Amino acid sequence: MAETARGRRRAVLRDERITLAHGAGGKATRDLVEALFLEELGNEALAPLGDSAVVPPAGGRLAVTTDSYVVRPLVFPGGDIGELAVNGTVNDLAVAGARPLWLTAGFVLEEGLPVELLREIVRSMACAATRAGVPVAAGDTKVVERGEADGLYLTTAGVGVLEHDLELVPARVSPGDRVLLSGTLADHGMAVMIARGDLHLEGDVASDTAPVHELTAALLGLGEDLRWMRDPTRGGLATVLNELTASSGLAVRLRESALPVRPAVFAACEILGIDPLYVANEGKLVAVVAPGAADDALAALRAQPLGADAVEIGMVEAEPRGMVLLDTALGGSRIVDLLVGDPLPRIC
Repeated sequence: MAETARGRRRAVLRDERITLAHGAGGKATRDLVEALFLEELGNEALAPLGDSAVVPPAGGRLAVTTDSYVVRPLVFPGGDIGELAVNGTVNDLAVAGARPLWLTAGFVLEEGLPVELLREIVRSMACAATRAGVPVAAGDTKVVERGEADGLYLTTAGVGVLEHDLELVPARVSPGDRVLLSGTLADHGMAVMIARGDLHLEGDVASDTAPVHELTAALLGLGEDLRWMRDPTRGGLATVLNELTASSGLAVRLRESALPVRPAVFAACEILGIDPLYVANEGKLVAVVAPGAADDALAALRAQPLGADAVEIGMVEAEPRGMVLLDTALGGSRIVDLLVGDPLPRIC
């Protein structure tokens, strides 16, 4: 019988599917936690499996974020729910100007979920955490009855440290500032929609899920010339820019000709009648920088593999207050308002 260093029997997970016993707090729970989660995500902070993780002091201002993931299907071209959860939380910290330090993860498992699928997702999560240099320090697992959770729901929280004095808030944005985008639009949302198969679409489209912390670190080198950053996830670029104009009382004018959309993604959006501006991205950032810093900012982004397609897409204006406008390729302009309804449910 396999034993741990302390002489206790090493946990072995023999079940092929998740059962309600895995959420009951007994032997099955211990086997699941130790033989799957701890085996895949193990690190010094997580190893004690206490009610709280004890981590070193950060030495600066802290950023804290949390998010839940209910994407369907759980695995899609370019990623899965585990990788998505890690990258999404890392990115929320990164665009706040923080260096991500620690993650926590809460798993809601559905009775009947294949254990091998769960292991695949947790392993993918571990790989994403390693890539970003951000350990999963604590977690929790619950099991619900069959049919109640679409297989798996996942909630992550993150803590990061701000190692500078910049305030990346809408109040620092000024007329004349430039709006930059780190890469192509709508890849994630369209990849998930095509993967579902409900709409009988085909296309070589993969999610862009990736950590953007190296991109944000490069932009932080601009100092005061960096005004504001966000990751355009649910609701897309249009939503985060509307939030910016609402908070700042300024306007943003975009150039349609500058917006980067892959041909296959554009075709899928055309078929579905969806504007790529409103589709979620999971490995991109939008930044506002001072006019004189735009070239340096683009160079910094393009020097990173994830920022190779970075472009300037528009600028900040004083009027019309609180609005986002798009100059079209045909020479006109239109208002880019907040999204009404949810044309792409359950994509993140």
